[in-house]
Amino acid sequence: MENSAQAPEAIDRSAPTYIAGHRGLVGSAIWRLFERSGFTRLVGRSRSELDLTDREAVFSFFAEVQPQTVVLAAARVGGILANSTFPVDFLSENLRIQTNVLDAAVATRVPRLLFLGSSCIYPKFAAQPIREDSLLTGELEPTNDAYAIAKIAGILNIQAVRRQYGLQWISAMPTNLYGPEDNFSATGSHVLPALIRRYDEAVLSGERTVTNWGSGTPRREFLHVDDMASACLHLLDNFDGSQQVNVGTGVDHSLSELADIVAASVGYTGETEWDTSMPDGTPRKLLDVTTLMSTGWKPSIGLEEGITATIDWYRSNKADLRT
Repeated sequence: MENSAQAPEAIDRSAPTYIAGHRGLVGSAIWRLFERSGFTRLVGRSRSELDLTDREAVFSFFAEVQPQTVVLAAARVGGILANSTFPVDFLSENLRIQTNVLDAAVATRVPRLLFLGSSCIYPKFAAQPIREDSLLTGELEPTNDAYAIAKIAGILNIQAVRRQYGLQWISAMPTNLYGPEDNFSATGSHVLPALIRRYDEAVLSGERTVTNWGSGTPRREFLHVDDMASACLHLLDNFDGSQQVNVGTGVDHSLSELADIVAASVGYTGETEWDTSMPDGTPRKLLDVTTLMSTGWKPSIGLEEGITATIDWYRSNKADLRT
């Protein structure tokens, strides 16, 4: 996919900037960074204030606010259990959110937009590390294929808008994210917050054995959400191209190694067992981040440092967490 040779102008910090999903894991991190970076007209709406699946409401909102920059971080997300149990919900809701927001942004000719997807868009057995041009070259991981299809549709929507309207819209595909404001629920969380909750509860209850899903052998890459926010702002200021951009660290760990880091960080000293009757998901998922790194960006938060900070946030905010 051809990318522009010239970088765009830095986005206007004084213009209306809409962050869709500003209370979620990614959106809240982007909001915090944008505030620190001098954005003076940030706009956010909670789900109760603006239902992004309500097309008429979304169009009215865009017509009123006239945002000049949009970050589409709103999505229905979840781990293997949630994705496997509710594929219709993940496909339908995400398609509706994306279509409504992107169509309304076209209608008001938003000049700069960043669509956020997920590394699950790539084939289950893609060559590692996964390059951007691996998209649509093989079968998806079946445990989250519905969510992946919705995100792939979003990427193609961005490319179509660039072709038809010439707007400088881009897509970023993050690896596994974690950090403050994550979902730590027992049934809807991703692997890292699920491990944090599981091991922390074991410490509190005095349990001497923790059982995790799968074999522990799959390898995953993890990026702190504050680094993700940094990459988003960097791309908006410095990148213009039709192909989605991978966002990650370029380093992966086995889930067994990850569990050991979490256990040590929360102070758990018992045993860890693995239930191999439960699914592993994709055997390995490591992103090739050459494109992003070539623009001058790199992550700044190490995994152990980030996990320790996330555990501290989790313990301080248990009463207000999503369940």
